[in-house]
Amino acid sequence: MAVGAAPAPSVWELDTGALRLSLTLSPEPYRGFSGEGAALAALAGDDVVDDADLVSALLSWDPTIEPDRLAEQAGIDAERVRGALAQLGTAGRVGYDVAEAAYFHRVMPYDAGRAERDNPRLVGARARSAAATEVYRVRQLPDGGLTCTCPWWAKHRGQRGPCRHALASRMLATERVEERV
Repeated sequence: MAVGAAPAPSVWELDTGALRLSLTLSPEPYRGFSGEGAALAALAGDDVVDDADLVSALLSWDPTIEPDRLAEQAGIDAERVRGALAQLGTAGRVGYDVAEAAYFHRVMPYDAGRAERDNPRLVGARARSAAATEVYRVRQLPDGGLTCTCPWWAKHRGQRGPCRHALASRMLATERVEERV
């Protein structure tokens, strides 16, 4: 890690040839991985739960899951399939192998509502998009990232993903684009 860089999640892997052991670490125990922010944008879509149901019905027990093939079969774009896979991942239905850069099947005792409960920013973003009570300025950067003038953003500066206002802005922008189509 660079000097002065904020702590970030990391994956450590031991590969013996016959087996591979992966250890994933979060910089702060109380955050787990729900606070890392990488999956929040994918989980914020209005159709993500419906898409997850559709993609789940199309999953076969192949060794790896191919998002492009699923997009073709489902008749939705690959970005929506990745959002559905993020939803299924939080529900324990699929996993992601960092070394192979591929999704795989798994069944764990999680429920689909866990994504909402484990991500208060996602819940807050849904509430904000329904009725804004505070005013913050959300700006889109040239790389597509969002910044905000809220205290949470000022404290974390994107190190933990988007704030609820940025998520709500992205959700509203997506909703408006879909209404035009």
